[in-house]
Parts: sequence; C-alpha cells; structure tokens
Amino acid sequence: MIAKLAKTCTLRISPDKLNFILCDKLANGGVSMWCELEQENFFNEYQMEGVSAENNEIYLELTSENLSRALKTAQNARALKIKLTNKHFPCLTVSVELLSMSSSSRIVTHDIPIKVIPRKLWKDLQEPVVPDPDVSIYLPVLKTMKSVVEKMKNISNHLVIEANLDGELNLKIETELVCVTTHFKDLGNPPLASESTHQDRNMEHMAEVHIDIRKLLQFLAGQQVNPTKALCNIVNNKMVHFDLLHEDVSLQYFIPALS
Repeated sequence: MIAKLAKTCTLRISPDKLNFILCDKLANGGVSMWCELEQENFFNEYQMEGVSAENNEIYLELTSENLSRALKTAQNARALKIKLTNKHFPCLTVSVELLSMSSSSRIVTHDIPIKVIPRKLWKDLQEPVVPDPDVSIYLPVLKTMKSVVEKMKNISNHLVIEANLDGELNLKIETELVCVTTHFKDLGNPPLASESTHQDRNMEHMAEVHIDIRKLLQFLAGQQVNPTKALCNIVNNKMVHFDLLHEDVSLQYFIPALS
C-alpha cells in the first residue's frame, strides 16, 4: 500500500510504534501521509535503541518498493527478522527463514540501502496536525470510487470533492465542454461531526475542495482491500484529509487544494 503511495518515505521506529511518513514537500505536490502500526501487533520480539533515553527514536529514509519486494518473499516464511545493519553503508536487513522440501530451512537475506535521518531534521517529520474539518463523512466503497475517478481522469486533471452533513458526497469535473458529477448518498457522518457543528450549520450545505485528480487516484490505487473504517474530512477550499483504518494499520493521507 505504501509503495503505491510514496516512492520514498521515512520509516520512524519508536519503542511501541512504526510509522511510514511522507511529508508535504512541494516535491510530492504537497501531499502528506502518516501511517501507523503498533509494533506489538506485528512482532513477537522487538528491540530498539534510539539516539538517547529522551529521544528514543530512529528515523530512516528508504525506497518503499525495495522493502515491499523483500517482504513479499516472506509470505510463506517460518520466520522473518528485520534489523538495522552497517554493510559499508547503512542497511535495513530483512532475513527470511523459508522451509524447503527437505524440511530443512534456508535463509534468504535482503539488504535494503537506507539513509539515517539526523536529529535536526526530525521536527519536519512529526504527525501532521489535522485542522477542524467543515465536513466529515464516511467514504463509499473505495473500489467504486476508484473506477469513477479513473473515468473522470480521461476528461480533466482537476476534480472537486464536495460533501455535507446529510451524508451526501459528490465528485465533480468541469471543462469548457462538459460538466460531470457523480453523487453518493446516505453515506453517513460520524456522530461528533454532525453534533458539534449542526446547531449553527445547514445540514445540506456543501463544503468543497478542488484537487489534482492524479493525487486522488494515487491514493485510491494504493487501497488493496476495503478498510474497516474510511473517513473523508474536508476543510473548505484548503485540503481533504482521508483517515483509514485497516485492522492493525491506520493511514492518514492529506491532499492540499489547488490554488
């Protein structure tokens, strides 16, 4: 999933969590991502030592496809070990213990080159602050949404996402020749979102954001399975924030509005 969303990303290792991070540099077109895994849900044994007791973290930059490819070889493995090594240059070494036909095991090792990120750059890699959304709404089935957006991409590079507190979400494109809108109804809004704002808000009023359609498609293409929870938060004319939960993995993805 991460490899589809970000060519290179930062892996943050802390005593209780692993994070995959993409920060909103202009190089990513302003897109940012924060993915979180609780280490205890994935590892039987886990040992890490950060820079110091008060800064007990490690930040690494890596090519996500390299890690993804190495882990794919471990699908039927007896055991998998990931460690930080130094082989003339820093590596994330993935050791996979595979069972062979003769029931003896063999070990396959992948050395993934990484860059260790110095502490002075950590401040740019913190969890993004989510501004209060104007509308928060549950997403439709992502596969359906993806096929709609794929068709729209043939007509325009820009797309408007709009939604209200009445469970309605629209995807719109407009060119000089054509205007196309897909409507999703009865999606539901998270309870807090509708309660805290609906006293002083028209439930049918649409909040909207104008974004690059390719960024949305990249996000949707990264979703291999429908998540347990999928939320879309719109900050009117500023950004759209997707908040997904896949069993043990949470993913936040931010796409800024086009100026």
